[in-house]
Amino acid sequence: MAKILLVLLALCIAVSDSAAHFAEDSFLLQGSVYCDTCRCGYETDASKPIAGAVVKVECRHRTTSEITYTKEGVTDSNGRYKILVERDCGDDYCDSVLVKSSDPECSSPDAGRDRARVILTRNNGMNSDTRFANPMGFLKNTPLASCSMILQKYQEVDE
Repeated sequence: MAKILLVLLALCIAVSDSAAHFAEDSFLLQGSVYCDTCRCGYETDASKPIAGAVVKVECRHRTTSEITYTKEGVTDSNGRYKILVERDCGDDYCDSVLVKSSDPECSSPDAGRDRARVILTRNNGMNSDTRFANPMGFLKNTPLASCSMILQKYQEVDE
């Protein structure tokens, strides 16, 4: 009886170790996409989330810059996305990248806000399986008329 219990215990440990190994290799990448309605290069009170925007995570080899991993996702009604990355990307450098806006009036990627560097490895001391990318934005074709008042709040225009 003791041998059977020992075998069952060993089997349970092996199964849980295998399941833990699978979980260790994946990450949940989260971020958001917005429309910069004032074309100022950052989020303001007038910025709007973009639902249905396409984003991707793209990892490249650190020395050759060859793409080693890529996967697309789509934003929800709040402009947020979640992409399951199925592996540890080790020494690769990875970015969350804007692909396409669903809003034709706000479809030009904002240079400098069109990608966000993300760390997709456990070799850095982070315990969480969730990684967060900085918000990324598209520029509105024509700024809102109220932008000068909005930007005064951020002290971006002279009074």
